[in-house]
Amino acid sequence: MLKEVDLILAEDTRKSAILLKRYQIQNRMESFHKFNEHKKLAHYIQFLEQGKSIALISDAGTPSISDPGFLLVRECIHHNIRVECLPGATAFVPALVNSGFPTDRFVFEGFLPPKKGRNKRLESLRHEERTMILYESPHRLLKTLSQLAEFFPPDHEVSVSRELTKVHEENVRGTFQELIQHYTRYNPKGEIVIVIRPAKG
Repeated sequence: MLKEVDLILAEDTRKSAILLKRYQIQNRMESFHKFNEHKKLAHYIQFLEQGKSIALISDAGTPSISDPGFLLVRECIHHNIRVECLPGATAFVPALVNSGFPTDRFVFEGFLPPKKGRNKRLESLRHEERTMILYESPHRLLKTLSQLAEFFPPDHEVSVSRELTKVHEENVRGTFQELIQHYTRYNPKGEIVIVIRPAKG
């Protein structure tokens, strides 16, 4: 697909260039990320309406899942431009399976609001009857686990998955306090997914 399209949009052209070079793909590539997607949207819609094709790739995971892509897909649909999604890696699916928590009903929250609305969101999660999935950065993991611990019972179970499908994959399970102690001793690195057991009914 990447060899066939007229243009590749990449979240980070430097990272994507490594992939393209490995597979000897020399198609034109431009950056498309959360800081420029609003500004470039109309240009790319016009490009597509001329009969051209675009592939959108992100640094890791699937575009539009806590990554750029939603705005472009929505705008394509609005302009009757066909969208095709190729299935690929999405961190929250293996994290959910690895957690051992119910998988029949779950809610994906992505990244929590950094400031405004954060406590309100945490309060709403306390009563959630579905398994909860969050994304978090390594330098904010301890803070987020500590804040979550204030809203859930002391014995409430949580699972943290890190660097999924990579060489240093790690899955740690336990109560909030147990995971806080673990990540106080071991500085977390890489991409992180937090999975929280549903509130007891």
